[in-house]
Amino acid sequence: MASSSDVTLSADHTPGNPESGSSPDPARRGRVRLRRAAVMAVPAVAVAAGLAIMTAEGALGVSFSISGMPFTVTAKSLDGTGFEQFGDLDSMIPNSPNAGDTGGQVLIVTSAIKNATLDSLCQSVDLGGTNLLIKAGSGSSKVQASDLTTDSTELSGDASFNNIEIGNDASTLTKAGVKGKKGVFSQQADTVHIANLRQTNYATTAGVFKLPGLKLSFSDSGC
Repeated sequence: MASSSDVTLSADHTPGNPESGSSPDPARRGRVRLRRAAVMAVPAVAVAAGLAIMTAEGALGVSFSISGMPFTVTAKSLDGTGFEQFGDLDSMIPNSPNAGDTGGQVLIVTSAIKNATLDSLCQSVDLGGTNLLIKAGSGSSKVQASDLTTDSTELSGDASFNNIEIGNDASTLTKAGVKGKKGVFSQQADTVHIANLRQTNYATTAGVFKLPGLKLSFSDSGC
């Protein structure tokens, strides 16, 4: 299968707690229920214009409270073996200043890659007036990662998969050693290639992350 697309999604755990002694807000409670229901229908393959996204949950999956500040990741190419993908929800701390009207939850697509190689990795975070910029792997040595997981709301590029399975129950995935929740739509493949990768992420984890030629700086522009 080869496709390319842009997607916007989110993920799970618990919403921000209401203040002590006050009753839960019905509107917020309704939004949380809708988001959890939406996870069941999130297609972890691309939907509109053609590509998929990347993220995962498991032994090394995202289990921390996210800051709620998105960051951008780009690469000339990503090549991976052992690929899985499914929908989930990420949660911020209670009363996070970044929660806005989300109830402290972000619907994401979780992707896991057992082993990944990235050419010319760039990561940027908008700090308000300036960007924290990280670059690596633009020379002969590329970025290497094992047990890589990312929680994304958007991703674009040109993707191809080998031996892809679409429509699995996320709790039965086997390719990357990660399992999602029962009843959640998912996909997995032996290999994945994405050219001109661009992601909006809320979390990333890896067992090993090797960044040759690492450069960290502040910049007026992001990736």
